Amino acid sequence: MNYIEYIFKVAPLQPGTEILIAELGYAGFESFVETEDGVTAYIQKDEWNGTILDDINILDSKEFKIEFTFSEIEQINWNAEWEKNFDSIEVDGKCTVRAPFHPTKNFEYEIVIEPKMSFGTGHHETTFMMLQFILENNFENKTVLDMGCGTAVLAILAAMRGASKLDAIDIDEWCFENSTENIERNNCKNISVFLGDAALLSGKKYDVIIANINRNILLNDMETYRKCLDEGGELYLSGFYKEDLTIITESCNNLGFTFVKNKEKNKWVAAKFKI
Repeated sequence: MNYIEYIFKVAPLQPGTEILIAELGYAGFESFVETEDGVTAYIQKDEWNGTILDDINILDSKEFKIEFTFSEIEQINWNAEWEKNFDSIEVDGKCTVRAPFHPTKNFEYEIVIEPKMSFGTGHHETTFMMLQFILENNFENKTVLDMGCGTAVLAILAAMRGASKLDAIDIDEWCFENSTENIERNNCKNISVFLGDAALLSGKKYDVIIANINRNILLNDMETYRKCLDEGGELYLSGFYKEDLTIITESCNNLGFTFVKNKEKNKWVAAKFKI
């Protein structure tokens, strides 16, 4: 799957970069790397069009000077970016996520991830908060869906926390292959990986759904998630900003979900809902 990469130079850097990232997120951009000069943003080519920046209001603001270039790239090498400044992470003193080249640590849960071209190492705020939710809640003997699984790090921790059967789904072929490798690396025999989108969920039922994607996809697929959750089921969502929590909650409420709680880390949010 090819991506369109935009390199933005922003002055003044703050709050310009923060506003720009928020507006690009609304437009469908899914990944961001903040730089010394601004931000590099990525969007899947299938989601891109030539007028994608028309509604980015900050580009017309006289308060900021923003220059950009863009180009098509075949794949984002998350692994190369990850290894440049990568240290293992620790989550609430219970879980560590590390690469194969890091030494073993004495944690209750140790996840070894080789992300290759996939996204999801635990360093991003959304992944970190979802790992926290999994650590805080009961997954014993539950059936679980990890939607938009990336590296499958969330499914792996859910399996370690006692989930009985798990499905991990991603639309990106690199993520599918990488998830399969990481699941084998962590000896999780009860996780099945599938290549595709929410269309694969027809007729499926789960006790828990985990979806760390982006606002637009979450809103589009919310009704499907509802149909797949058994009564008493739990829904964990992330991949969106603080200002998006209202519209996410409204969409969930309209389908019969009850808001339980949310977490915030920098500008990102993760939220728990229940049927």
